[in-house]
Amino acid sequence: MAHRIYVDGDQGTTGLQIVQRLRARAELQLLTLPEAQRKDPRHRAQMLNACDIALLCLPDAAAREAVSWVHNPQVRILDASSAHRVHADWVYGLPELHAGQASRIAAARRLSNPGCYASAAISLLRPLRDAGLLAADHPVVVQACSGYSGRGRDGIEAYEGAQAAAQPPFQVYALQGDHKHVPEIQQHAALARPPLFLPSCGAYSQGIVLTIALHRYLLPREATPARMHEALRWHHAASAAVQVVPLDESAALSHLDPRALNDTDWLRLMVFADRSGTQILLAAVLDNLGKGAAGAAVRNLELMLGIADPSTA
Repeated sequence: MAHRIYVDGDQGTTGLQIVQRLRARAELQLLTLPEAQRKDPRHRAQMLNACDIALLCLPDAAAREAVSWVHNPQVRILDASSAHRVHADWVYGLPELHAGQASRIAAARRLSNPGCYASAAISLLRPLRDAGLLAADHPVVVQACSGYSGRGRDGIEAYEGAQAAAQPPFQVYALQGDHKHVPEIQQHAALARPPLFLPSCGAYSQGIVLTIALHRYLLPREATPARMHEALRWHHAASAAVQVVPLDESAALSHLDPRALNDTDWLRLMVFADRSGTQILLAAVLDNLGKGAAGAAVRNLELMLGIADPSTA
């Protein structure tokens, strides 16, 4: 019997991508509402309680409301919003978080899909924390640039609509440090203090480059580029989605293209050492619509349904 999946919010950027990925899969039955009923709370609640897994692609407040409508104890929920990413009762949907996390995802009744920026930042920071190469109270600064699709429908309409010519080629936002990914990064990267997170948006459709600059004098003596690279490589060795670039290949790079992994579900991690030996740069590249959103949700759905191997998540 096919697994019944209901995507609530299937007309948004992430929801559309997920439906496109799932539509042709014979082992799944996508439940849908007629267009006239898609925003009707009564019909949505009925569908939420009639599926095996409800996949929420909604704003945070709407996601919380949708969860409150689920009364069928057999229904499992995969929330793609940021509403439950630091909630103690929800499993965090980053299989690469640590050993055993993919198995926790597979057994989850309530699962929160990670954010795009957070997936990259945590995948760089958590291995270093676990290896003792980065102190919990280290003053972490994360900088990242995403394509405009990372802002969802609003970003796409702004840069592809009638006012496209008026949009800036590059903009930094969340200047007050209140970006919704900050608590998520702090908790799941095991940081004692909130990181300073400076996100930005470029005039291109999709793709992320994220960097974390580190001063060697603030790090433990053993925190060399080679040790950090080895910690990343060991931590992510079982993951089919994460590529840790060899140090010599990273050293040969002169720039990073945020679009390098577009239309894939991969995450590429790198460690760079400056020539003076006093600084280390951590970097990640991913597609904000792939590993950063729809691709991650589909992978988590596969784990929850037992059609993916947790050991290679």
